[in-house]
Amino acid sequence: MSIHRRIVLASRPTGFPTVDNFRLEEAPVPTPGEGEVLVRNHFLSLDPYMRGRMSTGKSYAEPQPLDQVMIGGTAGEVVASRHKHYAVGDRVTAMGGWQEYSLIGGSSLAMLQKVDTRQIPLSAYLGPVGMPGITAWYGLSQIIAPKPRETVIVSAAAGAVGSVVGQLAKARGCRVIGIAGGAEKCAYVVEELGFDACIDYKGAADVRALDARLAEVAPNGIDGCFENVGGMGLDAVLGRMNPFGRIAVCGMIAGYNGEPIPITNATAILRMRLKVQGFIVFEQPDTVGWAVAELSAMLASGRLRYRETIAEGLDSAPAAFLGLLQGRNVGKQLVRLV
Repeated sequence: MSIHRRIVLASRPTGFPTVDNFRLEEAPVPTPGEGEVLVRNHFLSLDPYMRGRMSTGKSYAEPQPLDQVMIGGTAGEVVASRHKHYAVGDRVTAMGGWQEYSLIGGSSLAMLQKVDTRQIPLSAYLGPVGMPGITAWYGLSQIIAPKPRETVIVSAAAGAVGSVVGQLAKARGCRVIGIAGGAEKCAYVVEELGFDACIDYKGAADVRALDARLAEVAPNGIDGCFENVGGMGLDAVLGRMNPFGRIAVCGMIAGYNGEPIPITNATAILRMRLKVQGFIVFEQPDTVGWAVAELSAMLASGRLRYRETIAEGLDSAPAAFLGLLQGRNVGKQLVRLV
């Protein structure tokens, strides 16, 4: 009997997670039954939302069960199928989890998608044309809905989502400002992704210092904000928003480990008549086709640039995930299994 490896959630973290919260196991490779598909995973997607699901607090999704395979997106190849719509050799994405092989059936089939790798690499379907890219497209186009010459600011600008947001906003004729951690990331955001400016938040001691930098790079105020982080950055941005500005709240990673993230400029929401909207991209299925069409066209033509930070082997997933939460990655964080 063939054996494969998988990583399960062994315990719930208190504060910042550690590698001890995970456990590497071996299990038999599943055999598909009627209507099921077996996928050999080539890439695992590591994403900040996974931290929220490791805890039991009330949220938009059920907590990750203990002693079960860590939930997460995957890209791979069908190696056995008893489903009429999938054949051996098909390249697919799925919510296959942190494991070398995934058995997809029942309700999970709704997340199984064939992908075309003739012009777009398989791994990109977990990044710029996958969930991160679709998230970027929805928050920008459907919530911020920027007009040409407006100023849009993007936190975590060097990450998988933020990097796409900025390029989509530039394609719509906006002035785009990034916020990222470190000079190297800021240089990437401006020189490679084409943002107009980028603020290194690590060089700002407090909200006042960050506000001063915002005043320099966005002298006409801010019309749209794509928020991935929260905390001090969002607080400073609120103080610079123009009337009727729009804030798409995608993530609050600054508070994912229980840290307080107070906001002192909340009165700007009323004074500037702001729209502040949180969203979960999986709840917007009707727009996925539009998003993928635009993102795929931009990527295939070279107008959408991206980077990947790749860890090698299933064993590396926990440490790579912790690095993601600490901002060590540039672009999309993946684990390569094949």
